[in-house]
Amino acid sequence: MSTTARAQKAPDTRGPVRKLLTSFGFQILAALVLGIAGGLLARQLGATADNPNGLSATLDTIGSSYVTLLRAAVVPLIFTAIVASISNLRRVQNAARLAGQTLLWFAITAFIAVSIGIALGLIIQPGSKAGDGLEPGDPYTVGTWWNFLLGLIPQNFLGLGVSSSFDADAGAVSSSVSFNILQVIVVAAAVGIAALKAGKKAEPFLAFTESLLKVIQRVLWWIIRIAPLGTFGLIGAAVVEYGWEKLASLAWFAAAIYIGLALVIFVVYPILVKTHGLSIKQYFSGVWPAVQLAFVSRSSIGTLPLTERVTERNLGVPRSYASFAVPFGATTKMDGCAAIYPAIAAIFVAQFFGIELNFVQYLLIVIVSVVGSAATAGTTGATVMLTLTLSTLGLPLEGVGLLLAIDPILDMGRTAVNVAGQALIPTIVAKREGILDEGLYNAPREGLPFADDSDADDADEATGTDAASAKEPVGSR
Repeated sequence: MSTTARAQKAPDTRGPVRKLLTSFGFQILAALVLGIAGGLLARQLGATADNPNGLSATLDTIGSSYVTLLRAAVVPLIFTAIVASISNLRRVQNAARLAGQTLLWFAITAFIAVSIGIALGLIIQPGSKAGDGLEPGDPYTVGTWWNFLLGLIPQNFLGLGVSSSFDADAGAVSSSVSFNILQVIVVAAAVGIAALKAGKKAEPFLAFTESLLKVIQRVLWWIIRIAPLGTFGLIGAAVVEYGWEKLASLAWFAAAIYIGLALVIFVVYPILVKTHGLSIKQYFSGVWPAVQLAFVSRSSIGTLPLTERVTERNLGVPRSYASFAVPFGATTKMDGCAAIYPAIAAIFVAQFFGIELNFVQYLLIVIVSVVGSAATAGTTGATVMLTLTLSTLGLPLEGVGLLLAIDPILDMGRTAVNVAGQALIPTIVAKREGILDEGLYNAPREGLPFADDSDADDADEATGTDAASAKEPVGSR
């Protein structure tokens, strides 16, 4: 297969020190270290979650502001990305086959991940080794299959909701706006399918949607570029709020989760890469910028633009397929949040309350993980998925409250695994279908991951070349 024709970039003339300082990975790691140091210093100065001081408040403000920026872009990004991804299927040969292969490999890897989670839960027995001082508590949100199905029905076009509360002491009413990601996905999917059915009359709308998506992604690049600053605040605030002592009582549970995540990302995924005749080193070097951002942001949707970029430009997946598979995966492909975590957490809750699980209940864990991934919908946290699993198994939902204290720490690793899988599946499907640009996959990784590629995009459009696909039509061999 011919390699991708791309605009030539100017040679990198940066010195080794400047290359290190401008490396996104170095910036994230440096922010991580500084954030931990800042959080420990704030605690040393007397800060706690209930009694913050100036330093801890600053860290919290920086971190929460970064998360707010990411969340502000979620709804328009999801809507435009899904509509555009569905519309892009009209340009893809064998679109139904590609979509089917994508779903099949989503299910296969989810099954492997949840099996690993169950095995670790039974071997490590984290619920039996829980420390003292843990008290059951009510989960702040509950997921059931009935609520999941009802949640698919849009209440309005954007799935937005407004909640208000009255403060009797202050005599004031405060309101907040929230959105239901599942409803946004349903609306976007319906609009995308309707646009395909409308044919030529929908072309102006689809062109506008794709243009709007480019604008939204450009704004997100600006947000992504300040990720090290967000990392500094988020990690520092987490250290202040949770400290190290709260980890002690749940140390075995946290260890089981991270062992499971490590097995998936560093054993299962490399095996899949190798069995498809691809380089493991090139896979990790290609996907790593997105994995790093996912670890910090704790949001598959917030990382979506970067995940799609590295999938196309580092891993060589054709844009016309990647623009469908990656957004689809960002809302449904959750090996960390929907497979490893609920499996181990459900076993932890059962062990903590002294409940024996039978074979049917273990089978239900597998089914819920493979089928119910959409319940997580790419947002931070996996509590909905966990309560969905517990309610299906008939386990006490109060057990969720045991795990909330360290959920943000676990969520970092879960989201990183999610994103690694969201880039992996399109890559191996493209390889199996003979449409992967292996020249691009095996090319040296050069330049900054956030370098402005608008010039290259313009050159590709001027020559009629897809920036991440070969000249022959997608789907050809």
